[in-house]
Amino acid sequence: MLTAKSVFQEILDDDEAFRLFCSIAASGEAQGGWENGRIAVLLPEELSYLGPRVARHGADEDKHGRIFHALLRKRGLTPVPVPPETDYTVLLERRGIGLSHRTLSADRPLEPQDVIAYLAHSRVTEQRASEQMRLLARHFGDDPGIGRAVRMICRDEDNHLAYCHEELLRLAAAGHGRRIKDLLDASAAVEIRVYREVSRAVMQRMAVVLGWPKAKSALVTAGIDAVYAFERLGGWRRMVSLRSPERTGALDGPMPAPVADFG
Repeated sequence: MLTAKSVFQEILDDDEAFRLFCSIAASGEAQGGWENGRIAVLLPEELSYLGPRVARHGADEDKHGRIFHALLRKRGLTPVPVPPETDYTVLLERRGIGLSHRTLSADRPLEPQDVIAYLAHSRVTEQRASEQMRLLARHFGDDPGIGRAVRMICRDEDNHLAYCHEELLRLAAAGHGRRIKDLLDASAAVEIRVYREVSRAVMQRMAVVLGWPKAKSALVTAGIDAVYAFERLGGWRRMVSLRSPERTGALDGPMPAPVADFG
């Protein structure tokens, strides 16, 4: 039976497919680390209290990128270039989600509205990341090869999502609620389209690497399209709600420790 678990098991069992998967994941995480690092430096004075948490967010993303590289090294593999059509982060930025490289590369402090946009965009994308890692943790959390890495990243993504909820609720209480709602709704509308595009592109690449027959590839694509239909019809709403997280101050505390070799 074709399931998310069976598809990922195929990727996990094939060196070239696993190499592509980890390369794509590592690139996205490294990009997120750079972005958060720059935001931490450029925060306006009135939001400077966010600095340690934004920096921790960036350090976690950097750590995740190193984890994926460590998983490759463990199998004697090296990264491959990321196909442009699979670059989730870049495609989101092109559609206005996330602060632009031009903005983050400048040395001018951000405006408060930039920071609100960053947090709203992050709330949407971290929902996706948290869900994906929970799925992997459910099916592969005990895997001897990747289980420890999956569990670690899953915990971090849950913390990132909690942090976004907490900070957006604080800003909404300070009078930015309307702006936050508009940003969340617009971000979710874009994200679900980009996620479908990237998912299709990644699976098309995997189909070639794994030698899938056309029928199997078509079935996987149909599943991706079904997820998009669900999200477009109302599933997107889970990405825009705000609630007090079970754990507050999720990104408080020390920076992450160096990455182990995971085997």
